[in-house]
Amino acid sequence: MMLFEDASASLARAMELLDVSEDVVERLRVPVASVKMSLPVRMDNGDLEVFPAYRVRYNTALGPGKGGLRFHPAVDVDHMQTLALWMTFKCALLDLPFGGAKGGVRVDPKTLSKMELERLSRAYIDVFAEFIGPHRDVPAPDMYTNAMIMGWMADQYATIMRRHSPAVITGKPLALGGCPHRQEATASGAVSVIEAYLEAHQHVSDSPTVAIQGFGNAGAKLASQLYEAGFRVVAVSDSKGAVYAPEGLDIPSLRRHKSQDQVHGVYDAYALRDCPYAKFEKITNGELLALKVDLLIPAALENQITETNVDQVRAGVIFEVANGPVTHKAAQKLEARDVDVLPGILVNAGGVTVSYYEWGQNLRGERWSEKQVVSSLKARMRDAYRRVDAKRQELKSSWRLAAYVVALQRLNEALRAQGTREFYESKI
Repeated sequence: MMLFEDASASLARAMELLDVSEDVVERLRVPVASVKMSLPVRMDNGDLEVFPAYRVRYNTALGPGKGGLRFHPAVDVDHMQTLALWMTFKCALLDLPFGGAKGGVRVDPKTLSKMELERLSRAYIDVFAEFIGPHRDVPAPDMYTNAMIMGWMADQYATIMRRHSPAVITGKPLALGGCPHRQEATASGAVSVIEAYLEAHQHVSDSPTVAIQGFGNAGAKLASQLYEAGFRVVAVSDSKGAVYAPEGLDIPSLRRHKSQDQVHGVYDAYALRDCPYAKFEKITNGELLALKVDLLIPAALENQITETNVDQVRAGVIFEVANGPVTHKAAQKLEARDVDVLPGILVNAGGVTVSYYEWGQNLRGERWSEKQVVSSLKARMRDAYRRVDAKRQELKSSWRLAAYVVALQRLNEALRAQGTREFYESKI
């Protein structure tokens, strides 16, 4: 099953539970805009390479498009429109004035020098400058992109448009109009949801065991925050493999090892499995997903728990920090076993929420303190959690279905307000 088809299954179920106009169904069936471009980039050795690049806006009924930009070898239009769909519902769920969008370049960024990476980043803006904008479509960091890359892109946009426009891109360096706590936001938002869940579910132990698949920006920061909060993080993984310690991993030492050397100052060179001074045993990513832990947190790629391996999962509850790591059918099987799966459109919404704060500050010429950002983020994440939990109890449904229903209600209201068949056929 294609990624987009799988993601649409959750939406289809939510539509069955609401009085949704057929016009709304049609509007949410496909993206409003999907663009593919080619980026010619001169490499350091003089060769010219051309990279496929994409930007998809899924729906903009609630505001301008909002969504990350990723540099990854697996980028294609199916991934981009699926991620844009999820972002549409994420923004609606968090009550943000944004629609959903996503973009990316099909490239292995670890093979690029700093100068090649900068040329690629600026080339992306060269071809998409008229497609994005502070009130049209606002990119942000995603997989294998970061604040430095966002800074290059914002600068290139300003050069093309001949005006300073920091609100065009979020996740920028602080010196270029970035927002405090943006890099920690996805992890902090997830912690707020995890803490809210545990407060309401006393059956989980006082020192919960945690396995985290993915040790990139979100996964590593989340591991640190949970470690500092007293959770027992027993396993983490990166693209090279996983490490496991039943008594709990020394997360600070693992993070120091990962950051002690970087490829071109941008991407980690060291694998977790090669860490020489932490006590652990080496396991595979598949074995990590099958560990008997209180909390399993997929924070890497899509489609990690599928019908193929779902029967091996023994975690008590799953929090999706990655986008779509549990397929629709796998989630149904887990829910039938009373394993709660809290969806990514809720759990990982901290990043886009703080991006919203950055965008608003850029438009108004304001600067928030980190304390303001953290406090506002926690309140917004907990409010979204309460609304989803209330809907779940009302419908006696899964967390995923409840989250989609809450988001769809807001989208339905906005799309109906723009006019549907029912309105035009009614008597005035």
